[in-house]
Amino acid sequence: MTDNKRFEKTYSQGAINVIEIWVDRQTGVNYVFHCSGNAGGMTVLLDRNGNPVITPVEN
Repeated sequence: MTDNKRFEKTYSQGAINVIEIWVDRQTGVNYVFHCSGNAGGMTVLLDRNGNPVITPVEN
């Protein structure tokens, strides 16, 4: 079985209040994930102009 994970965690901070950045390896779109205790959520990471942050994708 190949390691074909679509998302890759590129940044992580914290233990109880966690902030992570995940990159979609197919589109390059970055997402920010935040959780605190039992609650959490994920959304697209935006730059200062309101555009999605996109990492170049290597095929």
